[in-house]
Amino acid sequence: MIIAARRLLGPSGFAEGWVEVASDRITAWGEGTPGAEPDVTADVVSPGFVDVHCHGGGGANFCEDPAQISTVLDTHAAHGTTTMVASLVTESLAELSDEVRALSAFAGDGRIAGIHLEGPWLAEEYKGAHPASLLLDPKIPDIDALLDAGRGTVVMVTVAPEKQGGLEAIRHLSDRGVMAAVGHTAADYGTVCEAIEAGARGATHLFNAMPDILHRAPGPGLALWSDPRVWVELICDGVHVHPKLIAHVMATKPDKSVLITDAMAAAGFDDGDYLLGELPVEVRDGVAHIAGTSTIAGSTLTLDSAVRTAVAAGVDPVTALRAATANPADYLGLTGVGRIEPGFWADLVCLTDDLHPTCVMRRGRWIHS
Repeated sequence: MIIAARRLLGPSGFAEGWVEVASDRITAWGEGTPGAEPDVTADVVSPGFVDVHCHGGGGANFCEDPAQISTVLDTHAAHGTTTMVASLVTESLAELSDEVRALSAFAGDGRIAGIHLEGPWLAEEYKGAHPASLLLDPKIPDIDALLDAGRGTVVMVTVAPEKQGGLEAIRHLSDRGVMAAVGHTAADYGTVCEAIEAGARGATHLFNAMPDILHRAPGPGLALWSDPRVWVELICDGVHVHPKLIAHVMATKPDKSVLITDAMAAAGFDDGDYLLGELPVEVRDGVAHIAGTSTIAGSTLTLDSAVRTAVAAGVDPVTALRAATANPADYLGLTGVGRIEPGFWADLVCLTDDLHPTCVMRRGRWIHS
């Protein structure tokens, strides 16, 4: 199959081009017109989107239930996401272990790219939508038990480094080849710099669930943003962070900015009442809050919308698309995705000129049109 585009996202940016697919892989691509009649033409062709921080969608959450897991994946696939890391909120260690085991089966057959533990090793002061009663200080045996339950499929863990044992946990995660991300933290600038030296390389939703950047107390935000080794996750929904601030961050570190959804069950679905972990969540006008509070509880975002919001804020479309494709793949070392290259999975999304998906291919098969 040959897919042609007026704008194909290649290594050097947009150009008129084409991509050839055989079975489940990309076999060739090039600029200009293809040597044979294309089977499909599109305004824009991009690699499939890669979401490395997502909790749910379509009315379902990542949990032990295979039907709910499939619903989440199908919902986001309809918006161009062909690679997904499943994020879990804080629960008891026993419950997390059961969920990690269930999700590891989906990782084993390639339906998800891995598991992200967003808790329970978080700061109570900046817990967000995580139950305070279940937050813990990190201990190496607890960490290892969850990593072992995932049989190598846990790819990222969020840690508040100021917690007792936090820096040791970050070193241990790094030694085990797991991305340690700083988030839901009350740490000061210096402590986060120590965390980075210990091996932390990710910023869990930069600016959210952490102290503000102040002129005398720059806090974790500046430490994470300014270090060239650190990848920064950004929730670009117009609610969590002002879009113009996101545009500025992406301009200063375009190769380390990662658009995420942090989506909960209402993504791609309706307003209403939901659960995120064990906490009740109200979704009104597309914004999720812990019931009866003003605390934001994830988003209702899809990655195609995040890309469009970034572009509307002034981000170059190539930069925005890379922040939803190649950058997240590089962030977590996910192979074979995020780029249009021979030998990579045939994961592609065809888009209109204003970046609305028209059809989505995953591993050589059209899954949404």
